[in-house]
Amino acid sequence: MEPFGYLNGQPVWRLQLDNGALACEVLTYGAAIRSLTVPDGDGKPVDVVLGFDTLEEYLRHDACFGAAIGPVANRVGGAACRLSGRPLTLTKNDGDNCLHSGAAGLHTKLWDVRDCSDTGVTLVYTHPNGLGGIPGDLRIAVTYRLRGRVLCIEYRAVSDRDTLCNLTHHSYFNLDGHGSGPVNNHRVTLFAHSYTPTDAHAIPTGEIRAVAGTPMDLTRDTLLGDRMDLDDAAIRDAGGYDHNWLIDPADEGTGFRPAALVRSEKRGIRMSVWTDRPCVQFYTGNYIPEGLPGKGGAVYRRRQGLCLETQGFPDAPNHAGFPPITLRAGKVWQSRTEYRFDPAAGSRHQSRPQARQIEQGKSSDRADPLFRDSREEATKAALPIARTIPV
Repeated sequence: MEPFGYLNGQPVWRLQLDNGALACEVLTYGAAIRSLTVPDGDGKPVDVVLGFDTLEEYLRHDACFGAAIGPVANRVGGAACRLSGRPLTLTKNDGDNCLHSGAAGLHTKLWDVRDCSDTGVTLVYTHPNGLGGIPGDLRIAVTYRLRGRVLCIEYRAVSDRDTLCNLTHHSYFNLDGHGSGPVNNHRVTLFAHSYTPTDAHAIPTGEIRAVAGTPMDLTRDTLLGDRMDLDDAAIRDAGGYDHNWLIDPADEGTGFRPAALVRSEKRGIRMSVWTDRPCVQFYTGNYIPEGLPGKGGAVYRRRQGLCLETQGFPDAPNHAGFPPITLRAGKVWQSRTEYRFDPAAGSRHQSRPQARQIEQGKSSDRADPLFRDSREEATKAALPIARTIPV
Protein backbone atom coordinates (compact mmCIF):
# COMPACT_ATOMS: atom_id res chain seq x y z
CA MET A 1 0.00 0.00 0.00
CA GLU A 2 1.57 3.28 -1.15
CA PRO A 3 0.38 6.90 -0.88
CA PHE A 4 -1.03 8.36 -4.09
CA GLY A 5 -1.98 11.82 -2.77
CA TYR A 6 -4.30 13.54 -0.30
CA LEU A 7 -7.98 14.44 -0.49
CA ASN A 8 -9.24 16.92 2.09
CA GLY A 9 -6.28 16.03 4.30
CA GLN A 10 -6.94 12.28 4.06
CA PRO A 11 -4.46 9.94 2.33
CA VAL A 12 -5.42 8.27 -0.94
CA TRP A 13 -3.78 4.87 -1.16
CA ARG A 14 -2.56 2.87 -4.13
CA LEU A 15 -2.78 -0.89 -3.64
CA GLN A 16 -0.94 -3.37 -5.84
CA LEU A 17 -2.35 -6.82 -6.59
CA ASP A 18 -0.41 -9.55 -8.39
CA ASN A 19 -1.10 -13.26 -8.77
CA GLY A 20 1.66 -14.03 -11.27
CA ALA A 21 -0.72 -14.04 -14.24
CA LEU A 22 -2.33 -10.59 -13.86
CA ALA A 23 -1.27 -7.45 -12.01
CA CYS A 24 -3.54 -4.61 -10.95
CA GLU A 25 -3.32 -1.26 -9.17
CA VAL A 26 -6.34 -0.05 -7.19
CA LEU A 27 -6.87 3.44 -5.75
CA THR A 28 -8.97 4.22 -2.70
CA TYR A 29 -10.20 7.31 -4.57
CA GLY A 30 -13.27 6.17 -6.45
CA ALA A 31 -12.32 2.53 -5.78
CA ALA A 32 -10.65 2.94 -9.17
CA ILE A 33 -8.55 0.43 -11.05
CA ARG A 34 -5.57 2.48 -12.21
CA SER A 35 -3.80 -0.27 -14.15
CA LEU A 36 -4.43 -3.84 -15.24
CA THR A 37 -1.52 -5.74 -16.76
CA VAL A 38 -2.23 -8.91 -18.73
CA PRO A 39 -0.06 -11.13 -20.97
CA ASP A 40 -0.42 -10.70 -24.72
CA GLY A 41 -0.29 -13.50 -27.26
CA ASP A 42 3.51 -13.66 -26.95
CA GLY A 43 3.43 -13.57 -23.16
CA LYS A 44 4.54 -9.93 -22.94
CA PRO A 45 2.84 -7.71 -20.32
CA VAL A 46 0.33 -5.13 -21.54
CA ASP A 47 -1.49 -2.54 -19.42
CA VAL A 48 -4.99 -2.59 -20.89
CA VAL A 49 -6.84 0.17 -18.96
CA LEU A 50 -6.67 3.95 -19.17
CA GLY A 51 -5.61 5.96 -16.15
CA PHE A 52 -3.68 8.91 -14.75
CA ASP A 53 -0.39 9.35 -12.92
CA THR A 54 -1.62 11.75 -10.23
CA LEU A 55 -4.61 12.25 -7.98
CA GLU A 56 -4.93 15.81 -9.25
CA GLU A 57 -5.65 14.49 -12.74
CA TYR A 58 -8.38 12.18 -11.44
CA LEU A 59 -9.94 15.15 -9.65
CA ARG A 60 -9.63 17.43 -12.68
CA HIS A 61 -11.01 15.10 -15.35
CA ASP A 62 -14.44 13.61 -14.70
CA ALA A 63 -13.90 10.58 -16.94
CA CYS A 64 -14.59 7.93 -14.25
CA PHE A 65 -11.47 6.04 -15.37
CA GLY A 66 -11.59 2.61 -13.72
CA ALA A 67 -14.00 3.71 -11.01
CA ALA A 68 -16.84 2.11 -9.10
CA ILE A 69 -20.09 3.70 -10.26
CA GLY A 70 -23.28 4.27 -8.28
CA PRO A 71 -25.37 4.31 -6.23
CA VAL A 72 -27.36 4.86 -9.44
CA ALA A 73 -25.31 4.06 -12.53
CA ASN A 74 -26.17 5.43 -15.97
CA ARG A 75 -28.73 8.16 -16.58
CA VAL A 76 -31.92 9.22 -14.84
CA GLY A 77 -34.04 11.33 -17.14
CA GLY A 78 -34.75 14.83 -15.87
CA ALA A 79 -32.70 13.94 -12.76
CA ALA A 80 -36.02 12.98 -11.19
CA CYS A 81 -37.96 9.82 -10.44
CA ARG A 82 -40.22 8.24 -7.84
CA LEU A 83 -39.47 5.67 -5.18
CA SER A 84 -42.46 3.92 -3.63
CA GLY A 85 -44.61 6.80 -4.84
CA ARG A 86 -42.35 9.43 -3.29
CA PRO A 87 -40.62 11.95 -5.62
CA LEU A 88 -36.84 12.05 -5.69
CA THR A 89 -34.78 14.91 -7.10
CA LEU A 90 -31.24 13.98 -8.08
CA THR A 91 -28.28 16.13 -9.15
CA LYS A 92 -28.23 17.38 -12.74
CA ASN A 93 -24.82 16.90 -14.31
CA ASP A 94 -25.61 15.78 -17.87
CA GLY A 95 -27.73 18.58 -19.23
CA ASP A 96 -31.08 18.20 -17.47
CA ASN A 97 -30.30 14.60 -16.52
CA CYS A 98 -28.35 12.82 -13.82
CA LEU A 99 -25.44 10.64 -14.95
CA HIS A 100 -23.77 8.16 -12.57
CA SER A 101 -25.32 9.91 -9.54
CA GLY A 102 -23.58 13.22 -10.34
CA ALA A 103 -21.28 14.79 -7.77
CA ALA A 104 -22.68 12.32 -5.23
CA GLY A 105 -21.30 9.42 -7.26
CA LEU A 106 -19.07 6.74 -5.78
CA HIS A 107 -16.36 7.60 -8.32
CA THR A 108 -15.73 10.87 -6.44
CA LYS A 109 -15.49 9.38 -2.94
CA LEU A 110 -12.65 8.22 -0.73
CA TRP A 111 -13.10 4.57 0.18
CA ASP A 112 -11.68 2.67 3.17
CA VAL A 113 -9.64 -0.52 2.91
CA ARG A 114 -11.29 -3.36 4.80
CA ASP A 115 -9.38 -6.47 3.68
CA CYS A 116 -6.27 -6.72 1.53
CA SER A 117 -3.95 -9.47 0.30
CA ASP A 118 -1.52 -9.95 -2.57
CA THR A 119 -4.37 -11.02 -4.88
CA GLY A 120 -7.45 -9.18 -3.61
CA VAL A 121 -8.79 -6.14 -1.81
CA THR A 122 -12.15 -5.08 -0.37
CA LEU A 123 -13.00 -1.38 -0.22
CA VAL A 124 -15.96 0.03 1.70
CA TYR A 125 -17.89 3.29 1.67
CA THR A 126 -21.12 4.49 3.26
CA HIS A 127 -23.14 6.77 0.98
CA PRO A 128 -24.97 9.07 3.44
CA ASN A 129 -28.71 9.57 3.50
CA GLY A 130 -29.88 12.31 1.15
CA LEU A 131 -26.57 12.90 -0.63
CA GLY A 132 -27.39 13.75 -4.22
CA GLY A 133 -31.07 13.17 -3.44
CA ILE A 134 -30.59 9.43 -2.84
CA PRO A 135 -32.24 8.19 0.37
CA GLY A 136 -30.72 5.95 3.02
CA ASP A 137 -27.32 5.30 4.53
CA LEU A 138 -26.14 2.87 1.88
CA ARG A 139 -23.17 0.74 2.97
CA ILE A 140 -21.26 -0.58 -0.03
CA ALA A 141 -18.37 -3.01 -0.41
CA VAL A 142 -16.52 -3.70 -3.63
CA THR A 143 -13.98 -6.51 -3.87
CA TYR A 144 -11.37 -6.83 -6.60
CA ARG A 145 -9.82 -10.29 -6.83
CA LEU A 146 -7.31 -11.82 -9.24
CA ARG A 147 -7.85 -15.50 -9.94
CA GLY A 148 -5.77 -17.00 -12.75
CA ARG A 149 -6.32 -14.73 -15.76
CA VAL A 150 -9.57 -13.39 -14.32
CA LEU A 151 -10.32 -10.04 -12.69
CA CYS A 152 -13.36 -10.68 -10.51
CA ILE A 153 -15.38 -7.71 -9.19
CA GLU A 154 -17.93 -8.37 -6.46
CA TYR A 155 -20.38 -5.85 -5.03
CA ARG A 156 -22.41 -5.90 -1.83
CA ALA A 157 -24.70 -3.19 -0.46
CA VAL A 158 -27.30 -2.69 2.27
CA SER A 159 -29.35 0.39 3.22
CA ASP A 160 -31.28 1.42 6.31
CA ARG A 161 -34.06 2.86 4.11
CA ASP A 162 -35.64 1.96 0.82
CA THR A 163 -33.38 3.33 -1.89
CA LEU A 164 -32.10 2.90 -5.43
CA CYS A 165 -29.09 0.71 -6.15
CA ASN A 166 -27.47 0.03 -9.51
CA LEU A 167 -23.69 -0.40 -9.25
CA THR A 168 -21.19 -0.97 -12.05
CA HIS A 169 -17.54 -0.65 -13.05
CA HIS A 170 -16.11 1.90 -15.49
CA SER A 171 -12.69 0.83 -16.74
CA TYR A 172 -11.79 1.95 -20.25
CA PHE A 173 -10.17 -1.05 -21.94
CA ASN A 174 -7.71 -0.99 -24.81
CA LEU A 175 -6.33 -4.45 -25.49
CA ASP A 176 -3.54 -3.06 -27.69
CA GLY A 177 -2.27 -1.16 -24.63
CA HIS A 178 -3.66 1.93 -22.94
CA GLY A 179 -1.44 4.30 -24.93
CA SER A 180 -1.84 2.70 -28.35
CA GLY A 181 -4.54 4.90 -29.88
CA PRO A 182 -8.26 4.42 -30.66
CA VAL A 183 -9.95 1.03 -30.38
CA ASN A 184 -11.22 1.05 -33.99
CA ASN A 185 -9.31 -2.16 -34.73
CA HIS A 186 -10.87 -4.09 -31.83
CA ARG A 187 -13.38 -6.80 -32.64
CA VAL A 188 -16.47 -7.09 -30.42
CA THR A 189 -19.26 -9.58 -29.88
CA LEU A 190 -22.19 -8.90 -27.56
CA PHE A 191 -24.32 -11.83 -26.41
CA ALA A 192 -27.41 -9.68 -26.64
CA HIS A 193 -30.28 -9.80 -29.12
CA SER A 194 -32.14 -6.73 -27.84
CA TYR A 195 -31.40 -3.24 -26.57
CA THR A 196 -33.12 -0.18 -25.10
CA PRO A 197 -33.41 2.67 -27.64
CA THR A 198 -32.83 6.21 -26.38
CA ASP A 199 -33.77 9.74 -27.32
CA ALA A 200 -31.25 12.32 -28.53
CA HIS A 201 -30.15 12.88 -24.90
CA ALA A 202 -29.36 9.19 -24.25
CA ILE A 203 -32.46 8.66 -22.11
CA PRO A 204 -34.29 5.36 -22.72
CA THR A 205 -37.64 5.65 -24.43
CA GLY A 206 -38.99 2.68 -22.49
CA GLU A 207 -38.99 0.41 -25.53
CA ILE A 208 -37.10 -2.88 -25.77
CA ARG A 209 -36.15 -3.50 -29.41
CA ALA A 210 -34.51 -6.38 -31.29
CA VAL A 211 -31.04 -5.61 -32.65
CA ALA A 212 -31.58 -7.52 -35.90
CA GLY A 213 -31.16 -5.31 -38.94
CA THR A 214 -29.71 -2.39 -36.97
CA PRO A 215 -26.17 -1.17 -36.14
CA MET A 216 -26.88 -2.45 -32.62
CA ASP A 217 -26.53 -6.03 -33.89
CA LEU A 218 -23.16 -7.06 -32.49
CA THR A 219 -24.12 -10.69 -32.03
CA ARG A 220 -21.36 -11.68 -34.47
CA ASP A 221 -17.69 -10.76 -34.39
CA THR A 222 -17.64 -7.10 -35.52
CA LEU A 223 -14.79 -4.73 -36.32
CA LEU A 224 -15.58 -1.52 -34.42
CA GLY A 225 -14.10 0.73 -37.09
CA ASP A 226 -16.72 -0.48 -39.54
CA ARG A 227 -19.60 0.61 -37.31
CA MET A 228 -18.82 3.63 -35.14
CA ASP A 229 -19.30 6.25 -37.87
CA LEU A 230 -22.33 4.80 -39.66
CA ASP A 231 -24.95 7.26 -40.89
CA ASP A 232 -27.50 6.13 -38.32
CA ALA A 233 -29.40 8.37 -35.88
CA ALA A 234 -28.55 6.29 -32.80
CA ILE A 235 -24.86 6.21 -33.69
CA ARG A 236 -24.76 9.92 -34.58
CA ASP A 237 -26.49 11.01 -31.37
CA ALA A 238 -23.98 9.12 -29.21
CA GLY A 239 -20.93 9.79 -31.40
CA GLY A 240 -20.39 6.02 -31.60
CA TYR A 241 -21.68 3.38 -29.23
CA ASP A 242 -23.06 4.40 -25.85
CA HIS A 243 -26.09 2.13 -25.49
CA ASN A 244 -27.61 -0.46 -23.21
CA TRP A 245 -28.10 -4.08 -24.32
CA LEU A 246 -30.12 -6.83 -22.63
CA ILE A 247 -27.81 -9.78 -22.12
CA ASP A 248 -29.17 -13.07 -23.45
CA PRO A 249 -30.23 -15.55 -20.74
CA ALA A 250 -27.88 -18.38 -19.86
CA ASP A 251 -28.24 -21.77 -21.51
CA GLU A 252 -28.15 -23.72 -18.25
CA GLY A 253 -30.55 -21.69 -16.14
CA THR A 254 -27.94 -19.77 -14.13
CA GLY A 255 -27.88 -16.00 -14.05
CA PHE A 256 -24.10 -15.88 -14.42
CA ARG A 257 -23.29 -15.88 -18.13
CA PRO A 258 -21.13 -14.28 -20.83
CA ALA A 259 -22.09 -10.77 -21.89
CA ALA A 260 -19.33 -9.77 -24.31
CA LEU A 261 -16.15 -10.80 -26.07
CA VAL A 262 -13.47 -8.34 -27.23
CA ARG A 263 -10.44 -9.26 -29.33
CA SER A 264 -7.20 -7.54 -30.24
CA GLU A 265 -5.56 -9.20 -33.20
CA LYS A 266 -2.58 -6.86 -32.91
CA ARG A 267 -1.59 -8.04 -29.41
CA GLY A 268 -3.29 -11.43 -29.47
CA ILE A 269 -5.55 -10.81 -26.45
CA ARG A 270 -9.16 -11.77 -25.88
CA MET A 271 -11.27 -10.42 -23.05
CA SER A 272 -14.64 -11.91 -22.17
CA VAL A 273 -17.08 -10.34 -19.72
CA TRP A 274 -19.23 -12.52 -17.48
CA THR A 275 -21.94 -11.21 -15.17
CA ASP A 276 -25.15 -11.90 -13.29
CA ARG A 277 -26.58 -8.47 -14.20
CA PRO A 278 -29.40 -8.14 -16.77
CA CYS A 279 -27.75 -5.50 -18.99
CA VAL A 280 -24.49 -4.11 -20.26
CA GLN A 281 -23.72 -0.57 -21.37
CA PHE A 282 -21.25 -0.64 -24.24
CA TYR A 283 -19.45 2.70 -24.58
CA THR A 284 -16.66 3.44 -27.06
CA GLY A 285 -15.06 6.43 -25.33
CA ASN A 286 -16.70 8.97 -27.64
CA TYR A 287 -16.26 11.84 -25.18
CA ILE A 288 -12.62 11.35 -24.23
CA PRO A 289 -11.02 14.72 -25.02
CA GLU A 290 -8.44 14.79 -27.81
CA GLY A 291 -4.94 15.19 -26.40
CA LEU A 292 -5.82 14.17 -22.83
CA PRO A 293 -2.56 13.45 -20.94
CA GLY A 294 -2.64 9.89 -19.59
CA LYS A 295 -0.38 7.83 -17.39
CA GLY A 296 3.17 7.04 -18.37
CA GLY A 297 3.35 9.90 -20.86
CA ALA A 298 0.54 8.54 -23.03
CA VAL A 299 -1.71 11.00 -24.84
CA TYR A 300 -5.30 9.82 -25.02
CA ARG A 301 -7.65 10.52 -27.89
CA ARG A 302 -11.33 10.14 -28.62
CA ARG A 303 -12.29 6.45 -28.58
CA GLN A 304 -9.03 5.46 -26.90
CA GLY A 305 -10.85 2.91 -24.75
CA LEU A 306 -14.10 1.00 -24.54
CA CYS A 307 -16.27 0.30 -21.50
CA LEU A 308 -18.46 -2.70 -20.79
CA GLU A 309 -20.55 -1.63 -17.81
CA THR A 310 -22.70 -4.46 -16.47
CA GLN A 311 -25.80 -3.00 -14.85
CA GLY A 312 -29.52 -2.96 -14.19
CA PHE A 313 -31.84 -1.17 -16.61
CA PRO A 314 -30.95 2.54 -17.04
CA ASP A 315 -33.58 5.08 -15.97
CA ALA A 316 -35.56 2.13 -14.58
CA PRO A 317 -37.60 4.13 -12.02
CA ASN A 318 -39.15 6.14 -14.87
CA HIS A 319 -40.29 3.15 -16.94
CA ALA A 320 -42.90 0.77 -15.63
CA GLY A 321 -41.87 -1.86 -18.16
CA PHE A 322 -38.27 -2.03 -16.87
CA PRO A 323 -37.30 -4.21 -13.90
CA PRO A 324 -36.86 -1.99 -10.82
CA ILE A 325 -33.55 -1.06 -9.23
CA THR A 326 -35.15 -0.58 -5.81
CA LEU A 327 -33.27 -1.88 -2.77
CA ARG A 328 -35.51 -2.39 0.25
CA ALA A 329 -34.29 -1.44 3.71
CA GLY A 330 -32.24 -4.19 5.33
CA LYS A 331 -32.04 -6.31 2.19
CA VAL A 332 -28.59 -7.19 0.85
CA TRP A 333 -27.80 -6.31 -2.78
CA GLN A 334 -24.96 -8.25 -4.34
CA SER A 335 -23.55 -8.88 -7.77
CA ARG A 336 -20.51 -10.28 -9.55
CA THR A 337 -18.79 -9.43 -12.84
CA GLU A 338 -15.65 -11.02 -14.25
CA TYR A 339 -13.23 -9.84 -16.93
CA ARG A 340 -11.43 -12.90 -18.31
CA PHE A 341 -8.28 -12.73 -20.42
CA ASP A 342 -6.97 -15.33 -22.82
CA PRO A 343 -4.80 -15.52 -25.97
CA ALA A 344 -6.74 -14.56 -29.09
CA ALA A 345 -7.22 -16.84 -32.09
CA GLY A 346 -4.01 -17.19 -34.07
CA SER A 347 -1.63 -16.17 -31.26
CA ARG A 348 1.21 -18.53 -30.45
CA HIS A 349 -0.20 -19.15 -26.94
CA GLN A 350 -3.49 -20.50 -28.25
CA SER A 351 -3.80 -24.20 -28.94
CA ARG A 352 -3.94 -25.19 -32.61
CA PRO A 353 -7.21 -27.18 -32.31
CA GLN A 354 -8.87 -24.26 -30.54
CA ALA A 355 -7.70 -21.77 -33.19
CA ARG A 356 -8.79 -24.11 -35.99
CA GLN A 357 -12.29 -24.49 -34.50
CA ILE A 358 -12.77 -20.75 -34.27
CA GLU A 359 -11.40 -20.07 -37.77
CA GLN A 360 -13.66 -22.73 -39.31
CA GLY A 361 -16.69 -21.60 -37.34
CA LYS A 362 -17.22 -25.11 -35.92
CA SER A 363 -17.37 -24.02 -32.32
CA SER A 364 -19.35 -21.19 -30.79
CA ASP A 365 -17.63 -18.81 -28.39
CA ARG A 366 -19.69 -20.26 -25.53
CA ALA A 367 -18.04 -23.66 -26.11
CA ASP A 368 -14.58 -22.12 -25.85
CA PRO A 369 -12.62 -22.70 -22.59
CA LEU A 370 -12.75 -18.95 -21.96
CA PHE A 371 -16.52 -19.29 -21.55
CA ARG A 372 -16.62 -22.15 -19.09
CA ASP A 373 -17.91 -21.51 -15.61
CA SER A 374 -17.24 -24.57 -13.50
CA ARG A 375 -19.30 -25.42 -10.43
CA GLU A 376 -16.16 -24.99 -8.35
CA GLU A 377 -15.55 -21.46 -9.68
CA ALA A 378 -19.19 -20.50 -9.20
CA THR A 379 -19.18 -21.85 -5.64
CA LYS A 380 -16.02 -19.97 -4.73
CA ALA A 381 -17.32 -16.73 -6.24
CA ALA A 382 -20.58 -17.05 -4.31
CA LEU A 383 -18.78 -16.98 -0.94
CA PRO A 384 -19.23 -13.78 1.11
CA ILE A 385 -16.93 -11.14 -0.31
CA ALA A 386 -16.12 -9.48 2.99
CA ARG A 387 -17.15 -11.42 6.07
CA THR A 388 -16.01 -8.58 8.32
CA ILE A 389 -18.42 -6.07 6.81
CA PRO A 390 -21.63 -5.83 8.86
CA VAL A 391 -24.90 -6.06 6.99
